[in-house]
Amino acid sequence: MLAATLGAALAFGAPAALAGTAPVSPSGQSITSAPAKAAGKAAAAPTSQSATWVAGTRAYLVITAPGDSTAVRNAIAANGGTVFSNFDAIGVIVAHSASAGFATTMRGVSGVQQVGATRTSDVPADAYNPALPANPAQSSTPAGEPVRADMSQIKADQAWAVTTGSSSVKVGILDTGVDDQHQDLAPNFNAADSVSCAYGKPDTRTGAWRDVDSHGTHVAGTIAAAKNGKGVVGVAPGVKISAVRVAEPGNSFFFAENTICGFVWAGDHGFKVTNNSYYTDPWQFNCPDNIDQAAIIEGVKRAQEYAEGKGSLQIAAAGNENYDLAHKTTDTASPNDSTPVTRTITNACLDIPTELPGVVTVAANGSGTSKASFSNFGSGVIDVAAPGSDVYSTVPGGKYGTKSGTSMATPHVVGVAALLASTNPGITPAQLRDKLATQANDIACPSDSRCTGTAANNSFFGEGQVDALKAVGSTPPPGKYFENLGDFAINDNATVESPITVSGVTGNAPATLKVGVDIKHTYIGDLKVDLVAPDGTVYTLSNRAGGSADNIVQTFTVNASSEVANGLWKLRVNDNANSDTGKIDAWNLTF
Repeated sequence: MLAATLGAALAFGAPAALAGTAPVSPSGQSITSAPAKAAGKAAAAPTSQSATWVAGTRAYLVITAPGDSTAVRNAIAANGGTVFSNFDAIGVIVAHSASAGFATTMRGVSGVQQVGATRTSDVPADAYNPALPANPAQSSTPAGEPVRADMSQIKADQAWAVTTGSSSVKVGILDTGVDDQHQDLAPNFNAADSVSCAYGKPDTRTGAWRDVDSHGTHVAGTIAAAKNGKGVVGVAPGVKISAVRVAEPGNSFFFAENTICGFVWAGDHGFKVTNNSYYTDPWQFNCPDNIDQAAIIEGVKRAQEYAEGKGSLQIAAAGNENYDLAHKTTDTASPNDSTPVTRTITNACLDIPTELPGVVTVAANGSGTSKASFSNFGSGVIDVAAPGSDVYSTVPGGKYGTKSGTSMATPHVVGVAALLASTNPGITPAQLRDKLATQANDIACPSDSRCTGTAANNSFFGEGQVDALKAVGSTPPPGKYFENLGDFAINDNATVESPITVSGVTGNAPATLKVGVDIKHTYIGDLKVDLVAPDGTVYTLSNRAGGSADNIVQTFTVNASSEVANGLWKLRVNDNANSDTGKIDAWNLTF
């Protein structure tokens, strides 16, 4: 979550959806003036309105059983609503209605489990005909990329001697968007898997993912700015980054339907890890005893579980209120899209996605091992910590600037997770969570009564500060690595092959040849997957296994010791049925 500072003669605003608090000054002390969008007024309707937009249109999550939602969607239309988008795999429908009784009526419909308003303000007309974000002109950067203090603090500069990360590892940046034209980001930007999820519906138009603020571009640079001799270097400068814009233009609100769309997209597009430096507006904390907020919790939770089930780990910022998340008492900032009120809350109320099960929660360090003054904390809530004060990174237009916040700490952890995934092909989200915990360096509590626990795990720093060098090991991994990131379509009842040319390896392949496979395909029981050696020998990896499950993302071990290593290897996929198609998204060989 963002807290703004001044840097490189640039001033950065601090939208409340990102910060959830007042901005933070360069010294790390809170500024008393409130963010502009927390002024207590709902955003005005755009002057150019779509013909389908009417004043009073609100957004709702309609929760039902996963699967075919035709009956519930018909009921929405019959009761004064429209279906804006639907995510049948998790049983979530985003509905719009200008009828005051819509939610109450829909709660009585057979098959509907929950209904909740996601806003206390109108859906903007832009939702029906979204304007593309600006594509800013790019400044040039002189040569030179000195190692920054935050990178040396987590030993990322030393980790680069081991690995800069694998280009087969995809990282999703769920944020305000990313300037993909930035010279330090363009080499690692994956446009094919980028999207806007603003308003809760995927917008795949070219550039829809671009930054409507500066926050997401800053986060992107910390994760994976290229090691190209200019500007800055990210923690994992060899991995691929995709932008999933979940912020809406003009206010940078991150409503629940946007987050849900983003998580489902992350799962469906093979993101190994996602960065989430925000909380879900308009409620800083969502309370299960509120009928609307309960639906928000359920919808976002289902989307997060879906993404994790597809192999994606979510990492999120703890927030910048210097608040004890393990002892909640009041919320004075919600709802931030209309008029905030002070309300009494308990620990049952959740900052989401930060406090959802399975999400890694990140606190911010200051210099060294101190707690950043603004960072939220909490026993059993904080998982790890990372530098978050005065972080210098990319901003739109080929520029650079400094920001502070747990928003800036989180991408350091995401970068370390990406390095871990690069050196551990096939790692699961649960395993990645465990490795993030074990590689962290313990930090004992300072002289502060709010910090409870041991040096190994406490309320300020969780398991400790991440360490990129420990994450990747102090020596390069054995063997040589080859990959093909090209997409190869898998058509019905057809065979496709993706090639890799291996060179520079002495002798035969090992008895433990690692074959990393990333196949996107529904109903994988249709597929036979083989590794074809240079001499034509076929090694079967999967023979129509998995039934109705989706996607094969797995590392296989093959005894290929009888094969000469150098030459043309192929991944062969044979589809044996109608109806379901897909693609070879990527695959790799580790000798």
